[in-house]
Amino acid sequence: MNKRLKSPSVWMPLAIAVALVAGIWIGKELPGGSLSWSSRTKLDTILEMIDRNYVDEIDTDSLLEAALPDLIAGLDPHSVYIPAEDLQTVNEDLEGSFSGIGISFNLLGDTINVLEVISGGPSQKAGLMAGDRIVSVDDSIVAGKGISDVKVKGMLRGPKGSAVRLGIMRHTSADILEYEVMRDDIPVTSIDAAYIIEPGVGYIRINKFGASTFNEFFTNALMLTGQGARKLIVDLRGNSGGYMEHAVLMANEFLHADLPIVSMKGAHTPDSPTTGSDGSGSLKNFELAVLIDEMSASSSEIFAGAMQDNDRGIIVGRRSFGKGLVQHQLELPDSSALRLTIARYYTPSGRCIQKTYAPGVDYERDLLTRFEHGEMYSADSIRQDTSLSFSTLGGRTVYGGGGIMPDIFVPNDTTGITSWYLKVSNLGLPNKYTFEYADRNREALSAAGDARGMMALLPDDDTLLSDFVEYARQAGVAPRWYYINISRDLLVNTLKALIARNIYGTEGYFEVDNLTDPAVKTALEALRDGRATPPVTVTHNPSPKQ
Repeated sequence: MNKRLKSPSVWMPLAIAVALVAGIWIGKELPGGSLSWSSRTKLDTILEMIDRNYVDEIDTDSLLEAALPDLIAGLDPHSVYIPAEDLQTVNEDLEGSFSGIGISFNLLGDTINVLEVISGGPSQKAGLMAGDRIVSVDDSIVAGKGISDVKVKGMLRGPKGSAVRLGIMRHTSADILEYEVMRDDIPVTSIDAAYIIEPGVGYIRINKFGASTFNEFFTNALMLTGQGARKLIVDLRGNSGGYMEHAVLMANEFLHADLPIVSMKGAHTPDSPTTGSDGSGSLKNFELAVLIDEMSASSSEIFAGAMQDNDRGIIVGRRSFGKGLVQHQLELPDSSALRLTIARYYTPSGRCIQKTYAPGVDYERDLLTRFEHGEMYSADSIRQDTSLSFSTLGGRTVYGGGGIMPDIFVPNDTTGITSWYLKVSNLGLPNKYTFEYADRNREALSAAGDARGMMALLPDDDTLLSDFVEYARQAGVAPRWYYINISRDLLVNTLKALIARNIYGTEGYFEVDNLTDPAVKTALEALRDGRATPPVTVTHNPSPKQ
């Protein structure tokens, strides 16, 4: 928590936002009077009639359990019913930690491949290494069984202090290695990467807004500042949201005093005062670029909207998802839960960016519709509701009703995608090849110290490409050099990034992938050109339109 936000004028509105999740507010008590007495009686009577008169024996509790998801889904696209058996798993990704063994993995060829061993975690203490294959869990064979990611997580996670026995295949051993790992609390991290991308410019990629996001962000921002960063790229692409509080705290770090961040309004929820900045942020004078795309939603949009509406930095990428609803999580006595939409949130200019879910609108198909209309490739194809126009602090026009439109549009890059590339990708061959390559060369590549240093140790591009093409041929995909040459740069860059991930983890992947990422390159150009210069201090709090 940011200890410097002390003013009551800041905390009174901010208290309303505390524990809100992507618009989600996790609570413990059920509200009274949610159904009228006649409605309650009718529901109970129908269930009793079924129980007493239906042709077959039936469990009415199970019937109601099956009906609840459809009932709640009829309200809006983001209100959901969560069965008791799913609640812990659903909540874990946003909580500060869970109990497990401390690895990241993927499934290749029906085998659990260890990609990364969390430093200081239970698996590292037990002796597991990146590159290991898990072939058995508690004496049950898991290799070659067509096991799913969810099933693997269920087997590896468990109560803190409990033991799990693992059978490990390692390329340096002809025998199966046996390890007993004691489960412990594993931190759920929000930061995929934080590093100096070029002199004076830091890069931070945030994958969600969880219980520790602000602390992680603040710690990494301080680290980058210590390394000379005075400009920052915050990458929120693919970030579907999380706790609203952390987006608000992050926004405060970049804003001068008395600037609006977010407000909320709902039919049965008291209108919240506009949460404003207190001027204590440590990044107020940083030049800022924020990356978003069509999967950036909710808390990501709150942060991006606060930066855009206050003319603070520059937004780069593609139009965001468009989720402007707030959910309140209510736990029921049987440990199931209801996430119910209770309000809409508004950006500083007063716009709600929630896209329409009116009757007759196929909400779930919206992203596909955008793709079909060409929006992913041309800003001119984007359909915005011009009747919902608002003004930023500096007088620029922005629109509500459909996500955050970036200041600089960067189309989806399909350069190099051919039928041959799709075939090898759909078979998972780049992942398999790079995992095996990293395994064979792990000691030498690890000696480089970081992902960018590792690049000098890789073979030249033509050799790497030819080696992969031969690997694909042996896997049953015949070379088609016309298409391979079109896909050459994409293939080589993908292979290098995946090798880096296998050696240096997720941050290593982004260090290499960002070297050729069009949105990152565009953001860097904007920062170099001064298009993201911080505004002068504003001494008044403009009134947002609502």
